[in-house]
Amino acid sequence: MLGALPVRTLAVLSLLAVVDRPALAQQATPTDTVRREKSSEVQTDSAKRAPVRARELAGMKVVGERTRRTAYGVTRSRTGTKTDTPLRDTPQSATVLSRALISDQAMQSMADVVRYVPGVTMAQGEGHRDAPVIRGQSSTADFFVDGVRDDAQYLRDLYNVERVEALKGSNAMIFGRGGGGGIINQVRREASWAPVGTLTLEGGSFDHKRGTLDVGRGFGEHVAGRLDAVYENSAGFRERSRLTRRGISPTATILAGAGTVLRFDYEHFGDDRNVDRGIPSFLGAPARTPIDTYFGDPDVSHSRARVDAGTVVIDRQLGGGVALRNRTRVVHYGKFYQNVYSGAVDSTGTLVNLQGYNNATARTNAFNQTDLTGALTTGPVRHTLLAGAELSRQNTDNLRNTAYFGGAATTVQVPLAQPARSTGVAFRPSATDADNHVRADVGALYAQDQLALSDHWQAIAGLRVDAFTVRFHNNRNDQNLQRFDRLVSPRAGLIFKPVTPASLYASYSISHLPSSGDQFSSLTATTQSLEPERFRNLELGAKWDVASSLSLTGALFQLDRSNSSAPDPVTPERTVQTGAQRTTGYELGASGEITPSWQVVGGFSSQTARIRSRTTAAIAGATVPLVPRSTVSLWNRVQLAPALGAGLGAVHQARMYAAIDNTVTLPAFTRWDGALFVTLPRHTRAQLNVENLLDTRYYATSQGNNNIMPGASRILRLSVSADY
Repeated sequence: MLGALPVRTLAVLSLLAVVDRPALAQQATPTDTVRREKSSEVQTDSAKRAPVRARELAGMKVVGERTRRTAYGVTRSRTGTKTDTPLRDTPQSATVLSRALISDQAMQSMADVVRYVPGVTMAQGEGHRDAPVIRGQSSTADFFVDGVRDDAQYLRDLYNVERVEALKGSNAMIFGRGGGGGIINQVRREASWAPVGTLTLEGGSFDHKRGTLDVGRGFGEHVAGRLDAVYENSAGFRERSRLTRRGISPTATILAGAGTVLRFDYEHFGDDRNVDRGIPSFLGAPARTPIDTYFGDPDVSHSRARVDAGTVVIDRQLGGGVALRNRTRVVHYGKFYQNVYSGAVDSTGTLVNLQGYNNATARTNAFNQTDLTGALTTGPVRHTLLAGAELSRQNTDNLRNTAYFGGAATTVQVPLAQPARSTGVAFRPSATDADNHVRADVGALYAQDQLALSDHWQAIAGLRVDAFTVRFHNNRNDQNLQRFDRLVSPRAGLIFKPVTPASLYASYSISHLPSSGDQFSSLTATTQSLEPERFRNLELGAKWDVASSLSLTGALFQLDRSNSSAPDPVTPERTVQTGAQRTTGYELGASGEITPSWQVVGGFSSQTARIRSRTTAAIAGATVPLVPRSTVSLWNRVQLAPALGAGLGAVHQARMYAAIDNTVTLPAFTRWDGALFVTLPRHTRAQLNVENLLDTRYYATSQGNNNIMPGASRILRLSVSADY
């Protein structure tokens, strides 16, 4: 197929393939091939010149892979190692959700994604932010975009995402601080010379309305552009819910000559919604109110997020197999949320407390990463070497105000049967509310060696050192605090390959979280002196590419968190770092193609997360919340006929605790989903998704004992996509 392409186009594809093979593999489709083959006159003319031009391309290697629009399997990534590596040769548990799966399930949020990631749940996030729990570790900051930190608290959309990668276990060697349980990385769409053009319109239950656009092409031999956009104006199954989203993301790729490729992207994204923190509990279980009942004051509970992000990537081939990549990303986040929400229900079960606050955050991130990669052979051992550096600065301003109801009261009681009402609330600062400016600076160096020891044995070893400085200024009392940490994060793995498509591995890694917390807001005169928390991950696993389009994985792990703060057993008003937590478990995963007409993605996890030594939040023996003993997910797409496909899937989650005190339990549930796919004339497709087919009542997640989010009732969504 490649032989039919014009020679100049071959040169373009060659350079892109050498620089970033995974990106090319994800963007090429059969439609692209057909369009190229239609240019028969150009191909004939190019073929006549091929012998002459071929000599000009000496030394360049053409690498191309074709994937169908419906392909679920992803076999390679550079995220976990910063080098183009098969997933089966990466000694770490990783789940990758392709664009095809995201589209087939009409996924639009990170909460949708993690349903199919073993070992990960999503906390309620107070109704305005993504808050995953990965191997028992809760975080709002372990998100990345193309390997660069995206740590502000907001709800992300998937309109411009090519795939989502969840890497589990401690990840500091690649990603820096945090990442104790794992990280979630978005791989964004990029401009390429493969023409794309898709408009999708979607509508459905509860006044759902959404449209997305993806269009791109080459402009000559040296420049390609792409534009993704989204607009959504929807309600939801909960009373008074409303969401408006707008996003636009242009990208460009430029062949600058001398083995250099430049990539540019920009995104403006806005999210406006009512803040809904769910329902309270009563007698150790979710309160038996209708699942659509709103608790609080909907007139004042709202959230507004704005994200403006720009990225420049320079890829350059230096010769001799050495490549340089420099990535600069600058992002400004503006976030405001305000809420009045439910507290505890009284002992009679007839009254519920309401409370509230608001919070404004402005953050500017500036990150620069430089990676140098190359290959080296020493005797029988082949090395893939990485050396890199990261510099970053993050400036954050936080302002919080407490809700007061009629004077000095910070709570108000309302009937449980009528909990949504105007409260006449006023927001003003309390003595402990935040009003601060924080600057976080990082300078990091890292190195890694991937060794091919023989045909059957591989190894990986790496080390990262971060110099992490936090400067904290309290605007209320003019107090200045500062903390410096030198974080040393090793990584090691050994891989045995009995046959080429299969691997057995063992890995060890360490991450740290400084005492300022993942959002820098926890620094106080007490925590200023505390050592960083430490995460140690031990993992044994197996990966098997049964075929080029079907992968099976399994992992057994133990993750220990130490240096957590705890009250001194002798002098309780003092804080010591003796707290400890352990998560143990195993997980299984499958993704890809069972037959040419049957695609599947599934996962199973079993894990236990407990406090081993008392912390400030819990006594020894407590079970970590939002960690179900087991989860199971399975999604199937079957092509019933050339123009007709169907999808059917199920998600099961065992019971779990809502909070660390283990007094409220969220029941186990099983939810079924389905879909129909119809190919229409004129490059048009229709898709019907049904979420919660059996209209099961369930409780998906929580943010403590009294902010429990019910699962949605049956939802239908119909979309029509046109390619042009």
